[in-house]
Amino acid sequence: MNRTEDSDALAQQVLAIAQNARAASLVLATTPTAAKNAALERLAQLLQSHSAELLDANAQDLAEASTNGLSAAQIDRLTLSTERLEKLAHSVREVAALPDPVGEIIDESTRPNGLHLRRLRVPIGVIGIIYEARPNVTIDCAILCLKSGNAAILRGGKECFHTNTALAALITRALADTGLPAAAAQLIPTTDRAALTHLLKLDSHIHCIIPRGGESLIRFVTAHSTIPVIKHYNGVCFVYVDAAADLAMAQRILVNAKTQRPGVCNAAEQLLVHHSIAATFLPAAARALREAAAVELRCDPASAALLAAADIPHLAATDADYRTEFLSQTLAIRIVEDLETAIATINRDSSGHTETIITADRAAAQRFQAAVDSAAVLWNASTRFSDGFEFGLGAEIGISTDRLHARGPMGLRELCSYKWIGDGSGQIRA
Repeated sequence: MNRTEDSDALAQQVLAIAQNARAASLVLATTPTAAKNAALERLAQLLQSHSAELLDANAQDLAEASTNGLSAAQIDRLTLSTERLEKLAHSVREVAALPDPVGEIIDESTRPNGLHLRRLRVPIGVIGIIYEARPNVTIDCAILCLKSGNAAILRGGKECFHTNTALAALITRALADTGLPAAAAQLIPTTDRAALTHLLKLDSHIHCIIPRGGESLIRFVTAHSTIPVIKHYNGVCFVYVDAAADLAMAQRILVNAKTQRPGVCNAAEQLLVHHSIAATFLPAAARALREAAAVELRCDPASAALLAAADIPHLAATDADYRTEFLSQTLAIRIVEDLETAIATINRDSSGHTETIITADRAAAQRFQAAVDSAAVLWNASTRFSDGFEFGLGAEIGISTDRLHARGPMGLRELCSYKWIGDGSGQIRA
């Protein structure tokens, strides 16, 4: 078979997957909640009973990680363990326990002519999820799509191909064991980039694309897709320590936000400190960050002077550092004059993901939460809470930094559209 024939065959394979997904989505749209929950429970059981096979598959991917050029943070996201598989099974059961959004009445009214109208949540239809070295996404996205009545097409990266294949086989088995269409959740069975390009053009069968991964992946998907894309470019998240902050609390929150899991999108990358407490707060906080995880501190001149006086290792920040998602134990630091400067700085340099203010001043906190233009704005809490599980959504399909349809952590309701239902008694338009 020549290259053209190979390309044609791949295009037909991807088209068949999309067509089957569309057919499955029409079945799922009217599938009872109990049937969807039964499939989810079966999947949770399979994740637990097949943990050895899943870990073997994951070991193959980990063995190739250095060849694929993965960073330490990427390897951490790729790695499965018995504990992480147990958490995956638990998250499946949590989604099963959540209320089914399909059919929920958003609002209703009766018009003067007697026509009764309801606006109901309904599935989007077919959702394509494009992601990199994150095998948990295979499960998270499949279960959220299933519970919300959507068919899912999953396209993971080459970095986790063996793991994703093993997980997808269990999803297919769970669907088959409970009488639901196997095409309700399908994995693209190749890492060939051409398959992704074909997928992104199938707007007559696929209704939404959600990319999860690095900025380059998301920009590629956005540039090549004829299907609407819900984007999350990056997570340049800020912690602002205000003049009225409890400094011990601020230090705890900052260390957690930066070091607890630095390779994820809701980890803090930027620190702003009010000038009036900087001399007291910064040296102590810097030592705590260094002790917790040897955090590399990239400082503006004012913060650098304070750390130099305290003999704390640091580097001079570049302008680019102030808008960077490091995804590592690196933090950029600036001292600001006041609350309004902090707000303006965040609105200019943040990616619009998650920001937090540490303060005992309620008015300052309310001003910050109202004026900062991000998907999640917290007060006296770690940025690490900006997460579907922590927000009570169960698993999440992603965190949107878009503004239309969905913003922030996306759970079941965010995977629904709506339609109008009208009940009449013979009304005609005058």
